[in-house]
Amino acid sequence: MSKRNKQQKSSQKNDHATLKSEILRLFNSNPSAVFNYKSIAKQLGLNDVVSRKSIHTILTSFGREGVLNEFVRGKFRLAKNNVNITKGKHKGKTSSYTGVTVEGILDFTSRGSAYLVVEGEEKDIYINPRNTNFALDGDRVTVAVIKQGTTRDEGKVIDVIERGTKFFVGVLHVSENFAFLKPDNAKMDVDIFIPKHALNGASHGQKALVKMTDWPKDAKSPMGEVVEILGMPGTNDAEMISILVENGIEYKFPQEVIEQAEKTALELDPQEIAKRRDFRDVLTFTIDPKDAKDFDDALSIQRLDNGNHEIGIHIADVSHYVQMGTAMDEEALKRSNSVYLVDRVVPMLPEQLSNIACSLRPNEDKYSFSAVFEIDDKGEIKNEWFGKTAIHSNRRYTYEEAQEVIEGKDDEYKNDILYLDKLAKKYREHRMKSGALSIESEEIRFKLNDLGQPEEIIIKVSKDAHKLVEEFMLLANRKVAEFIGKTTKDKDGVPLLYRVHDKPDLGKIETFKMFIDKFGYEIDYKNDSDISKSINKLLNDIRYKNEYAIIQTMAIRSMAKASYETTNLGHYGLAFEYYAHFTSPIRRYADLVVHRILNAVLTKEKQPYLLNALNEIAKTVSRMERKAVEAERSSTKYFQVQFVKDKIGETFEATVSGITDFGMFAEMKENRCEGLIPMDSMKDDRYYFEVQKYRIVGAKNGKSFTVGDTIFVKIKDVDARKRTIDLELVN
Repeated sequence: MSKRNKQQKSSQKNDHATLKSEILRLFNSNPSAVFNYKSIAKQLGLNDVVSRKSIHTILTSFGREGVLNEFVRGKFRLAKNNVNITKGKHKGKTSSYTGVTVEGILDFTSRGSAYLVVEGEEKDIYINPRNTNFALDGDRVTVAVIKQGTTRDEGKVIDVIERGTKFFVGVLHVSENFAFLKPDNAKMDVDIFIPKHALNGASHGQKALVKMTDWPKDAKSPMGEVVEILGMPGTNDAEMISILVENGIEYKFPQEVIEQAEKTALELDPQEIAKRRDFRDVLTFTIDPKDAKDFDDALSIQRLDNGNHEIGIHIADVSHYVQMGTAMDEEALKRSNSVYLVDRVVPMLPEQLSNIACSLRPNEDKYSFSAVFEIDDKGEIKNEWFGKTAIHSNRRYTYEEAQEVIEGKDDEYKNDILYLDKLAKKYREHRMKSGALSIESEEIRFKLNDLGQPEEIIIKVSKDAHKLVEEFMLLANRKVAEFIGKTTKDKDGVPLLYRVHDKPDLGKIETFKMFIDKFGYEIDYKNDSDISKSINKLLNDIRYKNEYAIIQTMAIRSMAKASYETTNLGHYGLAFEYYAHFTSPIRRYADLVVHRILNAVLTKEKQPYLLNALNEIAKTVSRMERKAVEAERSSTKYFQVQFVKDKIGETFEATVSGITDFGMFAEMKENRCEGLIPMDSMKDDRYYFEVQKYRIVGAKNGKSFTVGDTIFVKIKDVDARKRTIDLELVN
């Protein structure tokens, strides 16, 4: 070994030893504190990937050696100090177990067990079915930790703080003296007892909406009453309402909100227009999905005398119509999002606003809130302006129509669309070079017949027209966030509701590396931006291979989840330092909040939200976003079941899409429908789940299955209530 190499190794060894000493010093100085590798890196001022990776390794080593105790996965405290954890949601000593109680939301499985999801914690706490103690899916509870383990902790529910919901949809079973509701929600493992007098006209076999009224301590089941009869099982209306109720999403507006919406004036007030910048004579158009009715955004373009172009990104001015503190505003926050199911939209705002008054419909004057940029031919922004405007959309394009123009079709606004497309491609290229993740999403759509039944599955792929709109919306969101939140010599930053995406967790990236190693691929990185660039290169290299979709899915899962926060963490996936949602206030409450904050900054008025209020809004909209995503996913699963129910017994080529300890999931290539192959149905051998290699292996024949494998499956059965497809492996 050369002298230079010896010196380098010696230096690295000394650095590692120094880092271990610094970490121990930090724990000794804070004997009751809990740290993870991120918080230690911040304390020590070491925010590069290499340093964080070293800290992660040292903490794991200290944990194995017994120097530290890992109380929650990835979070450590000095082993010699047995004080109670009081950080965050952890309570003081209230039980005879480990001394640790935790507050969080219960997420049940279909097998009766549950996991406690604790805000800010990476590891959930497992709850055995015998320890759920009258709690239900979605309840906020207090859990006592009864067992601590290296991979997971186990707990017992000791108190239900707040019910996640009191409403359930299911099928009624009526006998001579009583009735009960069998809930559709597979995570609800108890029936609801209904006295005969509380049926309110409902009959045996009908679907109904039932309100839980009581759960006596000496009863096995809660009690309830029928509040709405939904008809017979199997109708789209009944099943979609079931999905919405299951996820705690309101599907009807309160009468007070409907009345308020009906009073909304549709004509623009000339006095209000006079206060705004008038764009009604500037070429403006929208580009949206074919079936869209709520047009949030429009683009305007005009050439300036100096040769540059002025591009306007005009957003529906919902804040003009929805005033803070009104019943409509409270209902919008309660919903937080519009929910897009396969056959319907459950809007955040009543249709009088979402589809008519606020919607930037063609050939109508509309109020808007705009971000306007002077841009040269290289894509450089020379000037920016934000403010209230009035616009008039000259044309409504579908994505398909705009794509045809980009691909060469003649159109009266062809040159303008092509110019915007050219700029969008420049901005996208710049984002990719800056370290943005290149994720090409595919969307499953169903073509429904006149009876509402699926007759064809269509895979929607993002094309240039989608990316054109996306890049200008990203530009507006980024620039608005910078304008409000960034401190400059002329102004201080203002508290804001940011859309954040944290840097990747090193542990999850290592897991992803192990996963792609099974396919013979690898990623290499030295810092955070290298991770995204390396993943982008991998996805680009394998774009046309069978395993592309599943590897992209696993890459997404290895990333942090985007959320709403008042602390600006930046947006890793987009490679933006500042980012907020501004461009969809008809369907997202977060955007409406940003509009109000921006308007206060522009008019120099008092800010409408205190920081504490913003924090509560951030929690609400993040939680409801997750519920909306789950409802949309369940809706897709239901229609997938409907699509294949007449194909039972048919064989399809499929890709293994998931592995569990009870079987494997497979996605059929022809129709993109996913089903489960239970492990106990694989009769040619006794199979077991090999966790370390993430595969199912036959004990005798050694045959193995892992994600990405091509197999053949037969559709064995379907269950519309559970929204599941049972598959059988075909040799």
